[in-house]
Amino acid sequence: METRPVRIVIAGGGTGGHVQPAIAVASMLRQHAQVELDWVGSFDGVERDIAASQQIRFHNIPTGKLRRYFSLYTIRDAFRIPLGVLRARLHLRSIKPDVVFSTGGFVSVPTVVAAWLAGIPVITHEQTATIGLANKINARLADRIALAYQETGKLIEHARDRITVTGNPVRSELIDGDPGRSREVFNLPGALPIVYVTGGSLGAQAINQAIQSIIPQLLERAVVIHQCGPAAVNGDLPRLQRTRADLPEHLQQRYVIRERIGEDLADIYAAADVVVGRSGGGTVAELALLGKPSILIPLPGTSSDEQTRNARVLADAGGAILLPQSELSPARLLSEINRVLDDSDQRASMSLSASSVAQPDAADLLAREILTLAGQPLP
Repeated sequence: METRPVRIVIAGGGTGGHVQPAIAVASMLRQHAQVELDWVGSFDGVERDIAASQQIRFHNIPTGKLRRYFSLYTIRDAFRIPLGVLRARLHLRSIKPDVVFSTGGFVSVPTVVAAWLAGIPVITHEQTATIGLANKINARLADRIALAYQETGKLIEHARDRITVTGNPVRSELIDGDPGRSREVFNLPGALPIVYVTGGSLGAQAINQAIQSIIPQLLERAVVIHQCGPAAVNGDLPRLQRTRADLPEHLQQRYVIRERIGEDLADIYAAADVVVGRSGGGTVAELALLGKPSILIPLPGTSSDEQTRNARVLADAGGAILLPQSELSPARLLSEINRVLDDSDQRASMSLSASSVAQPDAADLLAREILTLAGQPLP
């Protein structure tokens, strides 16, 4: 008798940190079993286009942001959240999933609530070293809670019997980068080291400004690939482009600026001698898996200071330098970059240390947990 596909709904989004782990797991699920995948997300989140690129059916719901502080938007969102639950309930009734897989973010909460009300099994995954507000809610309702780090379980002792530590899934294609192809695509000099600067999908203005201040000195000894984020979000791209245009021609060739990095990311990682960036859960997992020395500047003001906790995972192992934004200055950043570039032994040591905290089988472990919860455990 022909078995029907396992129906799985992915719930989550808002930022790349909540989306990319879902893509890694979706790919692994397709390798392991016959599955039908649907994604429930927001009207305007990054998850819509990414789901489409992966041939995953997308369904939108109204969402409201969860806040720990007073805002007039909270009143509006207080009405949107229950509307999101109702819309998610209708989607789930139509899809009839075997399990809901949540990757967190405020957009995931209405679908998790709707699944709980409908008696549909839920597994939620936390990518950071702490627990976000959305996942604190999801964890109360989920049948299984998957964590990136063992230590995070201490923050939800009430759910100890439902916790599994899988690590943070990373897309397998990032492992297969070609450093030579990156230099060829961007027409980069072959003899100079490469510094990859990234602020995440939306960019990081504090990092962008610091790099802008030191770029002439940095380019005298290195190539810089700079992912600065969309101009519509932080306005930095035009300023950085003007700075580049004012450089001598030979230095212009060493400076690549992009709003976003897409299919070239694996090759850029492979070529990079050091990475400068934020410390979202996804970035930290990628750096560990690829063994990349890094200088991490956590985003301040995040829930439970999650990015600092993430950065400490690598820094405490010796794989990264943690530079708080409160201590960030152009001179300090240039000094830290030069220190890493000047010492090949330190780079090698940082690479090994970063790799020591990697969890390369995270996507496989999480896919197995999902299929087990759906009643289709793998041998």
